[in-house]
Amino acid sequence: MIGPTAWRSVDDGLAIAVRVTPRGGRDALAAGTPEHFAARLSAAPVDGAANAGLVALVAKTFGVSKRAVTIISGETARLKRLHIVGDVATLAEIASALYGPRA
Repeated sequence: MIGPTAWRSVDDGLAIAVRVTPRGGRDALAAGTPEHFAARLSAAPVDGAANAGLVALVAKTFGVSKRAVTIISGETARLKRLHIVGDVATLAEIASALYGPRA
């Protein structure tokens, strides 16, 4: 794949990689490295609060319901993989827009 590998299309949506910074001041999802998005969360990593905040942030950013976002790996790690259910083309367009125009 040419360009960022932070996301890839799957049959029913998109799989994304996200590096999470809990207690990051404000909630924001942006381009990170080519391998993952960067998420800053105001929530602390206590009792699943940061994971719940991440799911809500990703759902809002991609315009889907929170039920459409699932953490598939990295529940207790900073680097997480998520699955977003929805229209593949629309979700990929949003992911690409987070990284800005490519040279």
